[in-house]
Amino acid sequence: MIYNLLYRLHDLFSPLNVFRYITFRAFLAAVLSILLSFLIGPWLIRKLQRNQFGQHVRDDGPQSHLKKQGTPSSGGLLILLAIVIPTLLCADLSDPFVWMGLGAAVGFGLIGLWDDMRKRADKSSKGLSARGKLAAQILLALFIGTVLYLSGFKTTLTVPFLKAAAPDLGLFFIPFVAFVLVGAANAVNLTDGLDGLAIGASGVSVATFTVLAYCAGNAKIASYLGIPFVLGAGEVAVFGASVVGACLGFLWFNAHPAQIFMGDVGSMALGGAIGMIAVICKQELLLAIAGGLFVLEALSVIVQVASFKWRGKRVLRMAPLHHHFELGGWAETKVVIRFWILSILFALAALATLKLR
Repeated sequence: MIYNLLYRLHDLFSPLNVFRYITFRAFLAAVLSILLSFLIGPWLIRKLQRNQFGQHVRDDGPQSHLKKQGTPSSGGLLILLAIVIPTLLCADLSDPFVWMGLGAAVGFGLIGLWDDMRKRADKSSKGLSARGKLAAQILLALFIGTVLYLSGFKTTLTVPFLKAAAPDLGLFFIPFVAFVLVGAANAVNLTDGLDGLAIGASGVSVATFTVLAYCAGNAKIASYLGIPFVLGAGEVAVFGASVVGACLGFLWFNAHPAQIFMGDVGSMALGGAIGMIAVICKQELLLAIAGGLFVLEALSVIVQVASFKWRGKRVLRMAPLHHHFELGGWAETKVVIRFWILSILFALAALATLKLR
């Protein structure tokens, strides 16, 4: 909105020419997102406390988590506000990819909010049934994939380490997009179990794909790196910067001991945003590397459930993976910081693949 209004006046006032640069608007969006979080956060915490949006802790979880019972949840509403408002203010709203990013974040966030509302109504940690939640996610993701396909978006697949490999998925691109979005949303959701863990790791992953989106939208940089050029993808960097700012702003209140939890509304919105940016910049498979921590968390649950079902034995002390280390004697803060380090290493590995082709 600021771009569409002010940049048109740059002939009358030359300093406004700075709004033409994506990098400047991305930086501005990140700063606005952080400031909005700081301004709205305390008010939202009080509001959620008054309306009894408290966290319902699992009875079978680590005993140290029982003291978190009643901490305001659904704080992902703050994340969504800190994403949507700066993006609308700073991005070029004529770019359809910006709306795709916002649609994925808000859409998955609303599904998460529905789940959070059910938890509050039932006064339990269960919420929606797994099938119902998954069905809603798949329908939304298929819709997004269909919109992309019908708009003429490239349906080729970029394969890490293989420069010449670019298989065309054709119509199968739609279910592939759905798999990426639903997988990302649920992986982030599973990672959200310790103070600051999911929000910190999400910030690292989003920052990685924000850089990739900017590179994909610049023909010269894309050619130099040997990645697909996607016209308009660079503007998604403004959206990505808003998400990074929202992560930093929320971490201020979510750091141990957390004053607020993001709930499913936050984790699913972040997962949807990460997955959508990866799709737009044609680096969907790279998400498995850049989001390696989320993959490990999701795999730990899959392996644990499969092992118990088929063998009657558990592989881990408890799933997801962060609880395994907690029950192994690691302090919560140690688990979080070490997992953050892992997420940074995964992000660096993903960026390194750009030249290993």
